[in-house]
Amino acid sequence: MTGDAVLERRSGWPSRWLPALLLLLLLLLQWRYALGALPFSSSRHPGFADLLSEQQLLEVQDLTLSLLQGGGLGPLSLLPPDLPDLEPECRDMLMDFANSSAELIGCLVRSARPVRLCQTCYPLFQQVTSKMDNISRTFGNSSEGPSCARSLLMADRMQIVVMVSEFFNSTWKEANCANCLSNNSEGLSNNTEYFLSLFNKTLACFEHNLQGHTYSLLPPKNYSEVCKNCNDAYKNLSTLYNEMQRMNGLENKAEPGMMHLCIDVEDAMNITRKLWSRTFNCSVTCSDTVSVVAVSVFILFLPVIFYLSSFLHSEQKKRKLILPKRLKSSTSFANIQENST
Repeated sequence: MTGDAVLERRSGWPSRWLPALLLLLLLLLQWRYALGALPFSSSRHPGFADLLSEQQLLEVQDLTLSLLQGGGLGPLSLLPPDLPDLEPECRDMLMDFANSSAELIGCLVRSARPVRLCQTCYPLFQQVTSKMDNISRTFGNSSEGPSCARSLLMADRMQIVVMVSEFFNSTWKEANCANCLSNNSEGLSNNTEYFLSLFNKTLACFEHNLQGHTYSLLPPKNYSEVCKNCNDAYKNLSTLYNEMQRMNGLENKAEPGMMHLCIDVEDAMNITRKLWSRTFNCSVTCSDTVSVVAVSVFILFLPVIFYLSSFLHSEQKKRKLILPKRLKSSTSFANIQENST
């Protein structure tokens, strides 16, 4: 029999008051022993023998000391370390989900800049999804084991586990990571891997052609070597990105939220374009320069051609004036009168 049950049976105190009662009795015992050392304690303070016997005092002191050594002073100190209403199997599932969530959070934060969420954290995301599926699968399977879904997902108003899982799912969907992975989400797709390889080659080209400027204290103003030597690499990367956008738009016409590529590819292309246009001030040279100039000159001369053709056409269709008969007779009569005079 435990100490609190013994004390409850002998003293009649309820078990929920035991921690406070034990602490109070310990203080009284210490006060008694302190008063016992004084010369007048025996006359004014007769002792506590009327309240508890010597054996009961020893039991109270032992229980109080064990309570203080346990590190708790409230009613929760007498409870076991694990929650009594949670099965060990459910607690193991909760700890697995907590550990996987902590790893995924760390990966997302570390991969925030530059953005590498999809290519770095997809194994951890699949692991968290698997742990959540294991918890959800236990709902209603009372014959096979405890219903951990009811205890972990629907036991309170906050539903912390559900809220954390929804946060991961919304973050993954907002990043459009599915567009960078294969059909089974077992790894990156071929297009994504090829794009990332071209991206790394382009950055390596930038870095290689900037080695002559690394020892300068001031930022260089002439990046002609970068624009000349890395033009092909940048064009190949930009062409592949545009092709991936076109193919993704054709595949996901019915899903407007999936029109974007994954955040890793978009961020990599944005970084490359900023370096190429803003930092290096490069421009893509057009290979069809002659045709572009010819079309531009033709468009500029269209108004001149229009007005010239209109003027020539109007001269050909110019009408000749025909005098009426009355006007002719009056004119001839006037001529006769002039001749007669």
